[in-house]
Amino acid sequence: MTGLLVKRREFMFAAAAFLALPVDIAHSQVEPPIHVVKGRGCECCEAWVDYLREQGFTVTDEVSMGTLLIRYKMDQGVPVEAFSCHTGTVDGYVLEGHVPAADIRRLLVERPDAFGLSVPDMPYGSPGMGSEDSRDAYDVLLIKRDGSLGVFTSYPSA
Repeated sequence: MTGLLVKRREFMFAAAAFLALPVDIAHSQVEPPIHVVKGRGCECCEAWVDYLREQGFTVTDEVSMGTLLIRYKMDQGVPVEAFSCHTGTVDGYVLEGHVPAADIRRLLVERPDAFGLSVPDMPYGSPGMGSEDSRDAYDVLLIKRDGSLGVFTSYPSA
């Protein structure tokens, strides 16, 4: 009986330790890495990369400039009206601009037949663009295979 009690106690300690793990450790082991192509010295691009890492994603990044960055966006299927300052790729999808982590995770779960997601322009309060507490309303757009755009998620102003 003592052996069973010890095993039960060990199990309880192990379960408690597992539940105490930070959530982002669990995400980083399951989610594919994100690669970001950004402009040199762009603070909001750096802020978005930092945000993704804080959300538990593994992120690599590289600098590209001018027409090379535009060409990269177009090669990934991003229409001009969906352009923003940086472009990420994850598991066969493109992430254009300040896309929230929740929408990236939803994209990876739902796996729509699309190029990816975009947050055109740089709306205040989107990830990497200032405080979410006073954000502007914005949409995360789904970039469809035919080049059209549809609303994937809407964020109201705060």
